[in-house]
Amino acid sequence: MLGIEDGWVVLAYLLCIVSALLCLVWGALKWNVDDTVEEPEEEIRQWAEEEDRVEEEL
Repeated sequence: MLGIEDGWVVLAYLLCIVSALLCLVWGALKWNVDDTVEEPEEEIRQWAEEEDRVEEEL
């Protein structure tokens, strides 16, 4: 079979091809999906205040 005698080598080639196809399908499905997560301003403000406190302690 194409000069490849070992079945494990054939399996490795097939898995590479299948994984490449899955990556293409995943990329096509997620092409223009907006996956940005906006953090609420209150959480950001609290985080900044805590960071300021820690920096002052150092």
